[in-house]
Amino acid sequence: MLTPFHIAVAVRDIEEARAFYGAGLGFAEGRSSEQWIDFNMFGHQFVTHLNPRLGARGSVASISNAVDGHGVPVPHCGVVLEFEPWLAFAERVRGVISEFIIEPYIRFEGQPGEQGTMFFADPSGNALEFKAFRNIAAQLFAR
Repeated sequence: MLTPFHIAVAVRDIEEARAFYGAGLGFAEGRSSEQWIDFNMFGHQFVTHLNPRLGARGSVASISNAVDGHGVPVPHCGVVLEFEPWLAFAERVRGVISEFIIEPYIRFEGQPGEQGTMFFADPSGNALEFKAFRNIAAQLFAR
């Protein structure tokens, strides 16, 4: 049985994070303070922490690595979903995200690691990936 993960990321503005993750992506808010907010990201604890060093226009730095012909941002984090919930989430975020890093698509089609994937960044530049497999147990670590 998988257990929920906990991850914390730096954000430049707490209210901006609340609007993006809560109102925009639809993640329920848990505990919070003026410095941080817990969000329920598909049953996982995703925490945004205020980092004043990012500044009003600041962005978390990243690099990219080539995967399947796309520049995958590093670092990134996200959630692996079942395929139908991923499709519904992809549809939802199309109305929220103005610019994808990688648009929702099927990667490694017809291969053991076939997956739906999409990448986008939050307003502070934290790269997020949401992916899906038709059979997570059999495909997540398939070679």
